[in-house]
Amino acid sequence: MINRMWMAALATALLVPVAGRAQADKKVERAWKAKCASCHGADGKGKTDQGQKMKIGDLTDPAAKKKSDADWKKIISDGVKTEKDGVKQEMEGFKDSLTPEQIDQLVAYIRALK
Repeated sequence: MINRMWMAALATALLVPVAGRAQADKKVERAWKAKCASCHGADGKGKTDQGQKMKIGDLTDPAAKKKSDADWKKIISDGVKTEKDGVKQEMEGFKDSLTPEQIDQLVAYIRALK
């Protein structure tokens, strides 16, 4: 009897963090879709109409993976204004519309793109 109660308590304790992670994953996925996917695409490769028009880079590329978390946080927070091959690349910053935690989650999301 004690073993069953202990096992049930342990199972509950282990499942709660998993459920919490699943909710966090859904939230960051929604943020990605709302703020990033129109240019970067669902897969981060930038093969959308807007992404190709602006010649944005592939976030799954090894060069993108070399950026530090601090670099990604700055890019997401402050945005990008540059020019590549004669094409202006502009991305608004999201520091006013995303929390620091959400920005950290997006950095992790970018890192997980394959």
